[in-house]
Amino acid sequence: LSQIIFYEDRNFQGRSHECSSDCADLHSYFNKCNSIRVESGCFVVYERPNFLGNQYYLRRGEYSDNQRTIGINDCVRSCRLIPQHRGSYRVRLYERADMSGQMHELVDDCPNIQDRLSVSDFNSCNVMDGHWLLYEQPNYKGRVYYLRPGEYRRYSDWGGATSKVGSIRRILDSN
Repeated sequence: LSQIIFYEDRNFQGRSHECSSDCADLHSYFNKCNSIRVESGCFVVYERPNFLGNQYYLRRGEYSDNQRTIGINDCVRSCRLIPQHRGSYRVRLYERADMSGQMHELVDDCPNIQDRLSVSDFNSCNVMDGHWLLYEQPNYKGRVYYLRPGEYRRYSDWGGATSKVGSIRRILDSN
């Protein structure tokens, strides 16, 4: 069973809330969140309710000071459990919206999209297999976006403010 615990104060102090599944609105459980412990599994936490705003990928571990260790302020408003995936990974990136234009298929991690595909602007994608993390900058830096299996008809569907894709990697360690 995957489990994440949110604490109002740093160093796992103050009011806490345990969660083991998706939660679209955490605000009723705590006003602020300054530390997080992931007991098991992997989660994405969001700065806004309904899985919106900046996203942060957390694997099993202790995050005693969110500002310092994750780079997130004390606003954690929703979280999503990343289910375990066994099997292949496949994502299709499209240069235009609605899965049109030139298509590029990836089945493994890519630290530099521009170097590998000679393009870095993608307006839609289709995650065929597995769960992925998409980054705005190369080498898994910058804003990150969690991609579950399914269609993303425009970059705003995955939360992107821009169509720039710098790197992408598979989520392999969801246990």
